[in-house]
Amino acid sequence: MSLEENLDRVLARHQELQDLMASAEPPSPEEFARLSKEFSDLTPVVEAIGELCRAKDETADLATLIAEPETDAEMKEMAKEEFAQLKEKVPELEEKLQVMLLPKDLADNKNAILEIRAGTGGDEAGLFAANLFRMYQRYAENRKWKFELLSLNETGIGGYKEAIASISGPGVFARLKFESGVHRVQRVPDTESSGRIHTSAATVAVMPEAEEVDIKVEEKDLRIDVFRASGPGGQSVNTTDSAVRITHLPSGIVVSQQDEKSQHKNKAKAMKVLRARLYEAERQKAAAERAETRKSQIGSGDRSERIRTYNYPERRVTDHRIGLTLHKLDRMMDGDLDEVIDALTADDQARRLAEMT
Repeated sequence: MSLEENLDRVLARHQELQDLMASAEPPSPEEFARLSKEFSDLTPVVEAIGELCRAKDETADLATLIAEPETDAEMKEMAKEEFAQLKEKVPELEEKLQVMLLPKDLADNKNAILEIRAGTGGDEAGLFAANLFRMYQRYAENRKWKFELLSLNETGIGGYKEAIASISGPGVFARLKFESGVHRVQRVPDTESSGRIHTSAATVAVMPEAEEVDIKVEEKDLRIDVFRASGPGGQSVNTTDSAVRITHLPSGIVVSQQDEKSQHKNKAKAMKVLRARLYEAERQKAAAERAETRKSQIGSGDRSERIRTYNYPERRVTDHRIGLTLHKLDRMMDGDLDEVIDALTADDQARRLAEMT
């Protein structure tokens, strides 16, 4: 389907939705809410179509003015200048519309569950995992998102074996979904007396937070164990069996929570993480089926691939998927991630546009 046909289809559907909502026999409240959401989703596209149409009309009018023998020289020169500007603007507006018409990831507007685990590299990997967790926490603060710690397993020297958080706000998953993967760090550890650069890694997983309507979990599919929570080194932190371990029997996924003193709260947190993992597993399966031959892991969140390197001696960060190197490591570790996230988003859009042609 050509761009023009797509635009005509959007305009026709937008008008149809408007007529349905204003009809003499109004739809049910549930149906009205559904129609209203679709209408509001299409409205920015319709506005962009209007902008494109106006630019094309102005271009045609200016071409006519330039071609008229009666047009005086000064007016013709002004018209040529404006015509040249519009000729550049029209393709930009068309590309903007093509991006707006790309199939939407239904999870983009969802909140996210962030999981970070220390990988290879011993204590240094745990310290790097803690650095990454703080980086995303600062990024959430910069964007006015809510960042809630769900679970934390510390190494005892300031590092994290595993940290899980819930991040809530507008467009959270859309911004963070390309962060899933293996993050590598190259730096001299504080404990290294010889000053040698060590390489270690941490794994980041970003999953859309699933509601009960997204993922239905049957009680019969769960095995729930309760046990006494313990702190680092086996030190008791609780005297009751408040910690919860949930095993989803069909998938084998296991989630444990012990941060809260209440068994009920630990179970609720564990269920939130379990739903997110099940939902992400379904998304990954669907993505693999849709794009079996696609080589790039952007968009699939394949966590087996090294996606980014943080080189401390050279103060640089390199994202290997798009070949982007930024010499602003300090700012990025302090939560300034928009430049790399914008570049990943633009690259994903360009790839999807290329696949549609």
